[in-house]
Amino acid sequence: MEFQIDKTDENARVGTIKTAHSTIQTPVFMPVGTAGSVKSLDAYDMQNILGADIILGNTYHLYLRPGDEIIKNFGGLHGFTKYNGSFLTDSGGFQAFSLSDISKADEEGVKFKSHIDGSTHYFTPQKVLDIEYNLNSDIMMVLDDLVELPSSKERINLSVNRTIKWAKESIDYHLSKKDNGAGQNIFAIIQGGTDKEFRKKCASELCQMRFDGFAIGGLSVGEESSKMYDTVEFTTPFMPKDKPRYLMGVGTPEDLVENVQRGIDMFDCVMPTRNARNATLFTSFGKINIKGAKFINDENPIDTTCNCYTCRNYSRAYLNHLYRAKELTFFRLASLHNLHYYLNLMHEMREAIMKGEFKRFKAEFYGKREKY
Repeated sequence: MEFQIDKTDENARVGTIKTAHSTIQTPVFMPVGTAGSVKSLDAYDMQNILGADIILGNTYHLYLRPGDEIIKNFGGLHGFTKYNGSFLTDSGGFQAFSLSDISKADEEGVKFKSHIDGSTHYFTPQKVLDIEYNLNSDIMMVLDDLVELPSSKERINLSVNRTIKWAKESIDYHLSKKDNGAGQNIFAIIQGGTDKEFRKKCASELCQMRFDGFAIGGLSVGEESSKMYDTVEFTTPFMPKDKPRYLMGVGTPEDLVENVQRGIDMFDCVMPTRNARNATLFTSFGKINIKGAKFINDENPIDTTCNCYTCRNYSRAYLNHLYRAKELTFFRLASLHNLHYYLNLMHEMREAIMKGEFKRFKAEFYGKREKY
């Protein structure tokens, strides 16, 4: 993987990541394709309509169904899904956290029961990488120990120590492999809750290891937005300037703007597609709920300033009808719009940084919302 910084505007950065499958301009938002598919969309939609250069898949879900060996037999995720851009695969640490009633972590890894059939499985740092080698993702996240917030200092300390231990095991294992992992890159995940000393400890130790990039994990899990922003702002100075910085599972359009300003390069979140399926659509002036009765006769597109496939072709009235009629087409058209909004937001931020005008962009971004 190659990474270079093309321009900075205070802490905000524009960069270029080159993987074996695509060239990615940062800051970038990665649509979430948990099971190898961005819900309601296919590879053509992602590549030809949205122009997404990287999407996220999930190791936990793909391991359980259809199985990483099956995907390997199809040539990895690219051959299986026919998506030719880059894949980043999460390690499954978040699933262990979110499914805590059927999972339990110890010093060696995470034991969990399948949410599909109740079968028992055990993820270790090495096991996770072996799965990701089979998936042939371009960027592999290592196993980490995520905790909910707020948590006790004792639990956060345990999380940090486990995360550092597992990261060391992961990078040692990856560097020892000669055949597997060719062309694949490996990122570590910084934990520590909103506690600055724990974040400093975790970042300082992980960033001495030979990872290709670093993520900030364990945020947007119940804490206030201001605490998330403060934690990111505190943590990024401990991260290498010459490697990608990834904020996991974040978030709202406001979160993206605030954290690009704080030096983050990569984001992912289910919010645009999940909200789309629930009739909430993102616009330059805020969110609208398209199922409302006021849209029944509305001839306008979702957003008159948007040039996405949906806004170029369909009215609010039609989308309102599709949702109320429970037509599956709604999911695709709404998801295309919301993802276009997110991807275009990143494009606008890149342009603003390149011009040295990020502060102006941010003021206009919030100004449009205040007028609505």
